[in-house]
Amino acid sequence: MGFEIAALLDEASRRAGGLSDFGDAAFRPALEHLLACLDREGGLSAAGRAMLAARIVELLKNRLILEDYIGKHPEILDESNDDPIVIVGLPRTGTTLLQRILSCDPRLYPMLWWECRYPAPLPTDAASGEDPRVALARAEVRAMIEANPALLAIHPFDAEAADEEGMLMEHSFMSFFDSYADIPGYTSWLWSHDQTPAYRHLKRMLKFLQWQKRRRGIAAQRWVLKAPHHLRQIDVLFKVFPGAQVIQTHRDPLETIPSIASFVYNLWAVYMENPDPVRAGRQWSDIFSRGTAETMAFRDAQNAERFLDVWFADTLTQPLAVVRAIYAFVGLELPQGVQEKMQGYLEDNRREKRPAHSYAAEHFGLSAAGIAEDFAAYRQRYLLHRPA
Repeated sequence: MGFEIAALLDEASRRAGGLSDFGDAAFRPALEHLLACLDREGGLSAAGRAMLAARIVELLKNRLILEDYIGKHPEILDESNDDPIVIVGLPRTGTTLLQRILSCDPRLYPMLWWECRYPAPLPTDAASGEDPRVALARAEVRAMIEANPALLAIHPFDAEAADEEGMLMEHSFMSFFDSYADIPGYTSWLWSHDQTPAYRHLKRMLKFLQWQKRRRGIAAQRWVLKAPHHLRQIDVLFKVFPGAQVIQTHRDPLETIPSIASFVYNLWAVYMENPDPVRAGRQWSDIFSRGTAETMAFRDAQNAERFLDVWFADTLTQPLAVVRAIYAFVGLELPQGVQEKMQGYLEDNRREKRPAHSYAAEHFGLSAAGIAEDFAAYRQRYLLHRPA
């Protein structure tokens, strides 16, 4: 039985206590196309179908709750978030490490995993003092790692640490849903449709989270965001966040693309009956080669001064020097106390404390020659002849 959008909408409304305002209707064509591609191409297992249906209902419920909060608290939309610091790059290029180092600075809003996973407040026990979403997120991350300990080799999951805003972007159904299942029709649809509504909704949700943070006594100056998805929509990012400054991270795709393929294939295996590792490798090499090419073209055309390039090797070997360059770029001083917090984070979170991520490029139909061809222009500009 296929997904039925009306049933999903009705269930979300029921779980939200009868709320009916989902906000900007621009999400509906994206959701309709996603559901059609999942039915037609996704090869979902029964468990995968059930999990995705539950996730979609949850996303729709969150949209309802967001609009209800804004109706009751219109001051949410007065929150200012035009000027995030955005870390953009291929996965496995040090983006998470940089985001978590910068999040040591109390002047910057971090996107915490638990906030991204549960953006809408839950009924809370005032006596406990802790938001109940934190405990839910801790339990969820613990269950994920217990079910598949290898996940920690791929990504340093931590419910209370900074992470990417991808789960927020899912609320517009224009995001990395093609990392859950083999749905090339959805990928093609994403490339051919304007994602401005998705980024506007992201901005709206960030205002909601910022308003919640301020009510908890957390007052910062700017957000620190990061997501590889922005490589696919860098022009829209700047249109919706006109004051954004981008830190673009670089590492040879020969080292990153096989790892990305492994991650996607393992994620497909959660939801699909028979995922094909070769298709995962080919599709995601294509997705990111196109994303890096479009970002280079955007930089060539305009706004070059709004980008700072950071290389993975430097992030590993001299992280605080990289941070100082970032602070100079964004116009912030770096107080000694903040540097000490950052150094403490680095000492407590060394990479060797996590298991190694093992994979073979050939298993995903990838070769050094093929990846080099896909990323020829990118490698030529940023890696083979690194700018001074």
